[in-house]
Amino acid sequence: MDAALLAELVAFSGIETEFNDAWGNPTEVAVADQLALLAAQGFNIADDAAARAELTERQLDFWQQILSPVSVQLLGEPVSFELQVPLVLANNRFDFTLQTEQGDSHQFSTEPVAGELVQVAMLGDEEYQQYQHVLDFQFEPGYHTLTLTCSDTGFSFAQRLIISPGKCYQPPQFNQQKQWGVSVQLYGLRSARNWGIGDFSDLSTLVAYLAAQGADFVGLNPIHALYPAMPENASPYSPSSRRWLNIIYIDVTAMPGFGECSKTQSLVTAPDFNATLAAQRARDWVDYSGVLQLKLPVMHSLYQWFVQHCGKEAHLAAEFAEFKAQGGDSLQQLALYDALHAVLIKQDSQHWGWPNWPEQYRDPQSEAVQQFAKDHQQQLDFYCYLQFIAQQQLKAAQQQAKTAGMLLGLYRDLAVGVSDASTEIWGNSDLYCRQASVGAPPDPLGPAGQNWGLPPMQPYQLFSQAYQPMTDLFRSNMQDAGALRIDHVMALLRLWWVPKTADNAGGGAYVYYPIMDLLGILALESQRQQAVIIGEDLGTVPEGIRELLAEYGIYSYRVFFFETAADGGYISPAHYPEQAMATLSTHDLPTLIGFWHCEDLKLGQQLGLYKDEQQLQGLYQQRHANKQQILDSLHGHGVLPADYPRSVDSLGMDRTLNYAMQRHLAAGSSQLLCLQLEDWLEMTQPVNVPGTSDEYPNWRRKLSRELEQWTAEPHIQQLLAELNAARAG
Repeated sequence: MDAALLAELVAFSGIETEFNDAWGNPTEVAVADQLALLAAQGFNIADDAAARAELTERQLDFWQQILSPVSVQLLGEPVSFELQVPLVLANNRFDFTLQTEQGDSHQFSTEPVAGELVQVAMLGDEEYQQYQHVLDFQFEPGYHTLTLTCSDTGFSFAQRLIISPGKCYQPPQFNQQKQWGVSVQLYGLRSARNWGIGDFSDLSTLVAYLAAQGADFVGLNPIHALYPAMPENASPYSPSSRRWLNIIYIDVTAMPGFGECSKTQSLVTAPDFNATLAAQRARDWVDYSGVLQLKLPVMHSLYQWFVQHCGKEAHLAAEFAEFKAQGGDSLQQLALYDALHAVLIKQDSQHWGWPNWPEQYRDPQSEAVQQFAKDHQQQLDFYCYLQFIAQQQLKAAQQQAKTAGMLLGLYRDLAVGVSDASTEIWGNSDLYCRQASVGAPPDPLGPAGQNWGLPPMQPYQLFSQAYQPMTDLFRSNMQDAGALRIDHVMALLRLWWVPKTADNAGGGAYVYYPIMDLLGILALESQRQQAVIIGEDLGTVPEGIRELLAEYGIYSYRVFFFETAADGGYISPAHYPEQAMATLSTHDLPTLIGFWHCEDLKLGQQLGLYKDEQQLQGLYQQRHANKQQILDSLHGHGVLPADYPRSVDSLGMDRTLNYAMQRHLAAGSSQLLCLQLEDWLEMTQPVNVPGTSDEYPNWRRKLSRELEQWTAEPHIQQLLAELNAARAG
């Protein structure tokens, strides 16, 4: 391809050709990888003339919209709008209506040339000009609408004008006290009463206990909707919909009618049912299929009870009707997907998702899909009802947390994307680039790079849809939560795209997103929902991005194991940023015991994750040095007894060392501290092994003990009291 054309295509597509890798080394993206990404975005890279024509067509799509679909601007700064016109319309008079979210309406007229000329483009034989105009109105934060009409032609354009406060929510109490909490994989909670998987009632029990111990939040794994028809697709980071909830977390015994419905009682009191239930509770790893086989028949029974009793349960029926109205098309589409998926996968186990469904079902607007919806209306309503119940139970857990005195309560997690088979892509396929996948270039967590199998959103399509998909995501995930963690927050700036044709995850490039617009929307929704935002800013972090996130009030995510100085020693938590959440480990890292005993390296060797013995031995040597530096740091800060061993050569992880590390981090300067239940319970096995799928049972490991047991442990209560003292100090 002609070099000048390639450069123009790459710039237009937002592809970064040079970047600094995770070790700070300048890296160039190979031309072949640039071309592969252009092909993934639909350009004909084999024909320069065709590629040029496609580029011009996409450019015209922007320039022929006199008013852009969306504009995000900051409160307190002059608000402007741009008009893109062909030269012949530069002197035309256009009429405008500004409708504010607060209900005010303003009309005015102007010509493009009355503004400031800011850009000119020649496309084919036509010259286009862009003029900027200032709006002389006082705005409040929110979503406003600017509409342009032309009486001569009858055409109109509407712009969503988003005014952002420019800073995410931070509770005033942050000025008085440092907060702490715990992260939990909700599915992993064990209790004497759940059905083989942690549920929302377990969560309510947990927040009540932790609130009494002084905690201010409980962090959750992503609880996004997965696939009821394929329960073993259990990764919370490869969901079907990030707007809706995973129904497996519903406590069936807390659903309306459970005690009154005779059919339900006959199901749950049957000897076989109770034997299966006991077996599920006893498992050390979640059996997703087995749990849903227990829950779904009872859920169906309780939905039928609701349908039959909705006249007597008028308040419940009214709340459900309101829930469906607010959920709109998105809720109906999820229900349609789940119902259709359940039918198709029974016909053929290869129907794992819409890309592999019979052709007539691959478009949700097709006649066959619409007919299915009409013929299965009650089944769709059933899935809507389960979403309603899940939302009610999640809301109850958050109310429990707040009532018990937690400042934040639930702390939710927003995954970076959805899987190729998701209902989100099924319903909005234009938004996604299905010929590429999100991942990461080589870094310490993934030396060979990572491919997460998640099709990325296309930046221009996101802009064309007025950022509504992101607004919906932010808003829904802040619902019933006091904080939101954004997984891979760098996605607001750029994502590593790996073309499907690439040999490995390193054969990709970064594609840029409109970060200032996305940050503006995030800040607006954060203030409205009063949710603190934590950005998971690990991996390859470009210069200046952490400062920008901090400016917007987003809390950095500092993992102890990664906070090292130039000499390899560990940075004191006293020197962490105040606007940060500190944590010892994450769901992608080993537990404290697993780290200390190198269980992750042993497991990686068993799973074939290392290229050779030399690499593995190098990792063992590095781990030994890291452990000694940690031990030196803990002694240096006086958090270990003076007579505790000072050499790691034969030192195993014990409770003294484990809890000392937690107290050490608790005494740091960061506003937020998040610890892991696994480390309180002194567990070894990891939650997830990055770079694996079937090699290890990811997202299935339960906690080693039931809630009722470990919450009564005096040594854990003593640790929590010490955490409180360290945070107060």
